[in-house]
Amino acid sequence: MTRIIRTLLIVIMMVASNVVAIAQQPNRQQQVSREQLAEIEAKHIAHELAFSDAVSGKFVATYCNYKKDIWALGPRLRPNRRGGASEQDNEKRIKQRFARSEKILNIRQKYYKEYSKFLTQAQIEKVYEQERMLMKRHTKRGKKMATPK
Repeated sequence: MTRIIRTLLIVIMMVASNVVAIAQQPNRQQQVSREQLAEIEAKHIAHELAFSDAVSGKFVATYCNYKKDIWALGPRLRPNRRGGASEQDNEKRIKQRFARSEKILNIRQKYYKEYSKFLTQAQIEKVYEQERMLMKRHTKRGKKMATPK
């Protein structure tokens, strides 16, 4: 009887140690860099819109460059939710957001011209729709991860 209990305890300890080892492995999603994510997004959009191989290659490269230009602007400014800021501080933050929005618009116009070289206007419109859908999906996924369970 003691031999069975001892064997059972050894099996339980082995299973428990395996569970701990698996739990300590890093999450695969966290290992994806921004550049890799941009490439995945571009390939997804190209697949969804059924681009040819030649067009897909151009689109992926252009889309990745577009994302890099957007990232080069730095993080977006968050509104001051704490309150208590002076009028000058609030005005400064608003003007900074306007300037950032103008820079984003300039980048979007630049890449619209690039897309126009190898995509039709209907395809460009669909690219923008797919991009919005991906952004919504990322936002939802981010909110799910942020909420405690």
